[in-house]
Amino acid sequence: MLGADVLVEMLIRYGVDTVFGVPGDTNVPFYEALAQREGEIRHVMARDERSAGYMADAYGRFTNRPGVFECPSGAGAMYSLPPVAESNGSSVPVILLTIDIPLPGEGRGVLTELDCAKLFEPVTKMSVQVKSAQKLPEIIRRAFRVACSGKPGAVHLQIPEDMLMAEVDPATISLHAETECATFPAYPPRAEQHRLDRLVELIRQAERPLIVAGGGASRADAGDAITRFAEAHNIPICTTMTGQGSISDDHRLAIGVIGDNGYHPHANWALEQSDLAIFVGSRIGSVVTIGWTFPQITLNRRVAQIDISPEVMANNYENLLSVLGDAKLVFHDLLAMDTGIDGTRHEPWVQALNDHRADFWHSAEPWLADERVPLRPERTVRAFNRALERSGQPALIYSDAGTPTPYMTRFLRINDRATRFAIPRAFGGLGSALPATVGAWRADATKRPIGLFGDGSFGMTVGELETLVRLNVPAILILFNNGTFGWIKGLHRLKGHNQCFGVDFLPPDGKAIAEAFGMKAWRAKTGPELDAALWAAFEHTSGPCFIDVQVESLADRVPPVYSWLRKRGIDPTRAETADHAYF
Repeated sequence: MLGADVLVEMLIRYGVDTVFGVPGDTNVPFYEALAQREGEIRHVMARDERSAGYMADAYGRFTNRPGVFECPSGAGAMYSLPPVAESNGSSVPVILLTIDIPLPGEGRGVLTELDCAKLFEPVTKMSVQVKSAQKLPEIIRRAFRVACSGKPGAVHLQIPEDMLMAEVDPATISLHAETECATFPAYPPRAEQHRLDRLVELIRQAERPLIVAGGGASRADAGDAITRFAEAHNIPICTTMTGQGSISDDHRLAIGVIGDNGYHPHANWALEQSDLAIFVGSRIGSVVTIGWTFPQITLNRRVAQIDISPEVMANNYENLLSVLGDAKLVFHDLLAMDTGIDGTRHEPWVQALNDHRADFWHSAEPWLADERVPLRPERTVRAFNRALERSGQPALIYSDAGTPTPYMTRFLRINDRATRFAIPRAFGGLGSALPATVGAWRADATKRPIGLFGDGSFGMTVGELETLVRLNVPAILILFNNGTFGWIKGLHRLKGHNQCFGVDFLPPDGKAIAEAFGMKAWRAKTGPELDAALWAAFEHTSGPCFIDVQVESLADRVPPVYSWLRKRGIDPTRAETADHAYF
């Protein structure tokens, strides 16, 4: 039995059905082994290692299994670094297999030689080199255990090519898989009962409690349990950007998104006014707290923090209570308790928040209905909401950083519990959403994969249009087209001048590019054109399709970003009633 066969057998035993990757000199033995098991495990060839990593990232976000991708030595490993860092920073379980040069070539100037294990150490939970083919099963077990236990994250294995070509006697190894570690969370911890009792006591004492669901709540699939607990005790819920979707957006207790980018004023007001803030799966980091300047009334001594990782507990504030545990199990256990919490006491608080929420949506209506061109992002998101709801299809939506982020975060409305929404926010890199639709499709083919991205991002991953067409992925791709790195150009203009340098480029003809790859495509310059294109896109299920939306740039007026509005001397806690110019 060759080492490559051992590797593939172990992946199959862990339930891996897809490996994303790019071919190279060193991974030929791995490909030969995969080809022999093609009916049990599928290899998806990407056009770039970075794209393969974002495919694995989306797979890990939208399932409870690690995304797996592979790359050849040298440049392949270096191209793989950005998605691995993003997955690890976002607590997404991903395993990268770097098939490296043979061990005897180490230190002898072999082409593409690189200390890959050391390269990935800072951006993974574990990065090791395999030095014996016999140890492959043991190291694969460790990789899944590390990726899926505790706070999930990325693992990197550097596997020299000769390890895959070595003969291994099956009698000398164990090919068993730890089924507990094939999915995450592996070995989820339960909270100590006395801490749950204390949390209930704090809620009983509070007049204005607030639950804040972060990305960890989404990763733990805790949204339904959190919602049921909130309903039982009449406690409003806000989310962070990465926790969006933990509760249906139209729910009476769903107040909105807190923080900086795409925030809701009434949600930020809720955090300011709460007398007990229960953070679930959130590091309470710089985006949520706007560089720890928000809320203005300190969170010290009014935070109860629930998290699976003890490392983040009370890291930024003096907690009233820290509860270590898996978010889903914590709320299941809370639901089983006789809490004695009188939810009617919270009704004035809930009603006040809903009044603020109603004021916001009333004031937003002119922007959502604005028909001027270039299209307003608000009008674009409303059209998307309506088309998504009309389709009746659950979707896996992956939005890139850049133009879509502040407006999708603020105006996207998801009320289908089967639909998921993800934004990679650990490092905010561009170029993830387009390839991510492939990973979303492999994660769950019953849901519609949708990618939202700006034209700066599009230029980085345009080659993956071929991948989508080759695989016949029924993705809907939406390009926000305006010919600029809008976020960066907006930062220039925030300084009060128009001396913007190195940010503009020729806007792509997205429709023509998509059609050149054999894809169905539309161009939308007006609201009615966008409505028609979106409805047609949701009806088109025989392959990928593309909508080139000519949209206003983030640099044309100040977007809904709390810190930016504050720099312009605008009160970001008030519902907006006018456009805000940069200068």
